[in-house]
Amino acid sequence: MSDDIFSVTAVSDFQKARQKAGIEGILARITGKSTALLSYEEVRQKLRAVENNKTVLRNIPLDAIVGSVGRNKDFSRSFLPLFDSDKDRWVRVMTGATGLTGLPPIDVYQIGEVFFVLDGNHRVSVARQLEAPSIQAFVREVRTRVGITPETQPDDLIIKTEELAFFERTQLDKLKPDTNFRATNPGQYPILLEHIEVHRYFMGLDEKRDISYEEAVLHWHNEVYAPIIQIISERGILRHFPDQKEVDLYLWISKHRTDLENTLNWQIGTEEALGDLEYHFSPEFSQRFSRLFAKIYDAVTPDALESGPAPGLWREEMQKRPSKKNLLSNILALASATDRNWLALEQSIILARKESGQIQGLHVVKTKAETQADFPLKLKSDFEDRCKSVGIKGTMAIEAGSVARIACERSHWTDIIVTKVTFPPGDNLAARYGSGLRTMIRRCPRPMLVVRNQLSNLDHALLGYNGTPKSKEALYLAAYLGSKWDIKLSALVIEQEETDTDVIYADAHEYFTKHNLSINLIRHKRGKRSEIILKTAKENHCDFILMGGYKSSSVVEVVLGSIVDEVLRQTEIPLLICR
Repeated sequence: MSDDIFSVTAVSDFQKARQKAGIEGILARITGKSTALLSYEEVRQKLRAVENNKTVLRNIPLDAIVGSVGRNKDFSRSFLPLFDSDKDRWVRVMTGATGLTGLPPIDVYQIGEVFFVLDGNHRVSVARQLEAPSIQAFVREVRTRVGITPETQPDDLIIKTEELAFFERTQLDKLKPDTNFRATNPGQYPILLEHIEVHRYFMGLDEKRDISYEEAVLHWHNEVYAPIIQIISERGILRHFPDQKEVDLYLWISKHRTDLENTLNWQIGTEEALGDLEYHFSPEFSQRFSRLFAKIYDAVTPDALESGPAPGLWREEMQKRPSKKNLLSNILALASATDRNWLALEQSIILARKESGQIQGLHVVKTKAETQADFPLKLKSDFEDRCKSVGIKGTMAIEAGSVARIACERSHWTDIIVTKVTFPPGDNLAARYGSGLRTMIRRCPRPMLVVRNQLSNLDHALLGYNGTPKSKEALYLAAYLGSKWDIKLSALVIEQEETDTDVIYADAHEYFTKHNLSINLIRHKRGKRSEIILKTAKENHCDFILMGGYKSSSVVEVVLGSIVDEVLRQTEIPLLICR
């Protein structure tokens, strides 16, 4: 009588399991996540697994059983029965499991962290229905170079197969066992192999010899792949893209960098490409809101009245890049038809030599058709020839539109802007409002080196310091120049009614002392500040001036003018303006 009761209950359990299987199938179609059991033979062949004859009896977690040998079509991934024809056998097993017989051990193969049932599929199904955490099994281990986990989906086998081929070709799982090469999308490993082949080809050209594949693999890993992964780690970029692995981001950054270079006709650094990718594609709410707000603000605000980035953002960005040893190595040089002596380019060459840098030229024309005209193309050719003649990497792009707007957009991919200015902002409202230079100084997120009538060897800087946020950025840059370039530094603090000059003077002195820099710190009485700055620079034989940008709101600066404009109108030596 009791066996009949067990049997009736088992039939009811089977019907419930079949209903669960139906619901599971519907949810799978909605979510797109497969509920199919993996086929052992298919997995073994794709992963080129080798069976071991040794068998061990132990408890294994039921959740780690993900496949079957020959019965993978009869049960779902959670081992729910898919066909009514299995009812009798399933009921017998359930009756035994809940009676005196219990569940005998099953036979399984183990690949990585998961198991495949050789014998005992119904026992696994019943055990899961009874919500048992584990089951006894005779386990036979199957060895392979790439493992799989309980989360592995059928489509993941494509990735695993590609991963295996990648390791067999490169041996990187043995050469660099501590490096994570896991990818989340099919097709990534063949692209990695292409990267290695291209790297090997250019290594051969550079070194003028045949490069072995193993040498190319190690060089690619050490000089290309690992540095990018280090940047990704240092900047915490993975937190913005939780569904991506390091391999995915490496390939995404590489492609994004190539796309940017093709679009801009410039050479783009890895960190610049990464920062651009993070800003434009991060799914985080704060980033999405920032992008939306920037578009709205840009659409409704005239260029001349836009306030530009907040002070300190440039310094924050530089500090996020600890591997960047030279802050000003990627130089944007504006090439103008009025700059007949190439002063902006020549000043950029001087800067590039000090920073071991490269020069990105930009010439802006009014219309798209003019980008292919003879004069701009000749300008581009002369620009690049001049860079080549002095052994500095340099390319020039030609683009149509507003000089100020395009320069500001492109400055995101560089470290500093260098421009020759023939007509500085005039001393009236209309001239200030219509000045493209003022717009660039206010809106561009990078420091700007403005050349007037003469070049500078950048040997002695005069820092104008008044304690404002933007002058503190100039203070930071002055300390960098003093320590990196080993140049002379003078700093000028002018007494003002609205500030405590003693505090400002002490602040500058403490900052340079902290950085172990010798400086000529000058305190001056009140007066017309632009004239004092220029006179002090001349008396101390300074060959460029360093100061913060516009400090007031854009509207106030347009209406009332600025000390920056006054210095620009009168200076003969270059002026380095900080954000």
